[in-house]
Amino acid sequence: MAERFSGVHWMLATPFKEDESLDTGSIPNLMDEAKQSGCRGVVCLGVTGEVARMTDRERSLVVKAVVENSDGLPVTVGTTAAGTAAAVENSLEAEKLGAAAVMVSAPVMGKPNDNALFTHYARIADAVSIPIVVQDYPRTSGVNMSPEFIARLADNIPAAQYLKLEDPPTPPKISAIRKLIGDKMGIFGGLGGVFLLEELARGSAGAMTGFAYPEALVEICRHMAEGDQAAAERVFNKHLSLMIFEFQEGIGVAIRKYALHSRGLIDYPKVRAPGPGVTQETQNEFHRLVKVAGL
Repeated sequence: MAERFSGVHWMLATPFKEDESLDTGSIPNLMDEAKQSGCRGVVCLGVTGEVARMTDRERSLVVKAVVENSDGLPVTVGTTAAGTAAAVENSLEAEKLGAAAVMVSAPVMGKPNDNALFTHYARIADAVSIPIVVQDYPRTSGVNMSPEFIARLADNIPAAQYLKLEDPPTPPKISAIRKLIGDKMGIFGGLGGVFLLEELARGSAGAMTGFAYPEALVEICRHMAEGDQAAAERVFNKHLSLMIFEFQEGIGVAIRKYALHSRGLIDYPKVRAPGPGVTQETQNEFHRLVKVAGL
């Protein structure tokens, strides 16, 4: 049986060139950063990976490049789709290409229905033989998953082994879920890592997020696992302003890609249209916060 996921699983940005074509040449740099910083896995084709702006062929190319450069690091692939059949097809392809798990958010539903959503996950689980990371992100899906519904998934769909919880306030929801299912499902925080310290204290297994300095997230998780909350707090507080700045709604992806470009991890900071870039003022603010954090 594969080792259970824990720690930091870094959400990868999708690199694009200035003409908005895929830049798969930068993917090895991102994978090297994930491995060198101590991440326990990576996630590609997430919301902040601009998956909605990619073609099916491009999705496949990204997964292939990530898996080929993983050196055994578990790769989770986002396979969310508007319909169940498409999500099943995406998940089957991800498994075929070497994914260790698939991440699936609720599809946008005109009138959310728990039974229909349960069936959605059950059909995906029936089709693949790898774990499912259930993404609870109502800001993009419009679907609110109650702790009771998540417990139903954990109790009845063995493949639903993990939860990527992005329904704030996340710490109280972690506690509510833990009371219902104990440790049956590994829970990971997201949302740029801005609630990571409290999430870990409430029983999360780690973080699945794309903060451009994953080594900080790794250090926080390590200190908490060692029982040194004071040390974890020092690292968390040192980086918090930058984490909040990077996670700004509307321009967060652009800031993150600018940060990755500034670190030399991607060749271009390009965000695909109609996504925005970052202004000179925003760039200046970013560099000020990097300096404040001592990075």
